[in-house]
Amino acid sequence: MAAKNTGSLVLTPSYWDDACKHLMKKDRVMKRLIPQFGEACLQTRGDAFVTLARSIVGQQISVKAAQTVWDRFALLPKKMTAGNVLKLKVDDMRGAGLSARKVEYLVDLALNFDSGAVRATAWDAMDDETIIAELIGIRGIGRWTAEMFLIFHLMRPNVLPLDDVGLINGISKSYFSGDVVSRSDAREVAAAWTPYCSVATWYIWRSLDPLPVEY
Repeated sequence: MAAKNTGSLVLTPSYWDDACKHLMKKDRVMKRLIPQFGEACLQTRGDAFVTLARSIVGQQISVKAAQTVWDRFALLPKKMTAGNVLKLKVDDMRGAGLSARKVEYLVDLALNFDSGAVRATAWDAMDDETIIAELIGIRGIGRWTAEMFLIFHLMRPNVLPLDDVGLINGISKSYFSGDVVSRSDAREVAAAWTPYCSVATWYIWRSLDPLPVEY
């Protein structure tokens, strides 16, 4: 994965500028949206466990609520690692605002990383669908979470997360004047985004919430 360093372990995709040019040329909505957000772009902190843990915390709650719960949870271990999460007390995790099910999912995620069952070192050589298949074998990780991981950790350029409510709502608002949008409608819109669906998705999210989503 080629990327440019923007300081303190935060990486941005090397393809971003090319992607923006492509999208603005191919898509009228992107031509309007992209300039609104200046230099801002997708970022990753480069930690696979933290990215997946954050995505589990964020399931089925708003971005704001997810950030609040994550901030509380992140204070519990000295450092957010799989080994340290396994040492936490369930009551403390629940006290941070996590549901019983999310606690189970985070513990299972930590076990998979701590035991070496997850083949993180092999991901760069694997295609998107193979990585998704591996990740959804972990409890609490479905296709949506795996796709968030592809976008926010591996920074894969062409992921289209059709299960994402924000993406569907944003397509409805920007392309269909708020009318209900089907998955096939979304795919049709996204045909112009290829091979940079991840980038277009990020801008659709920004059109709904100016604060960038982070995992």
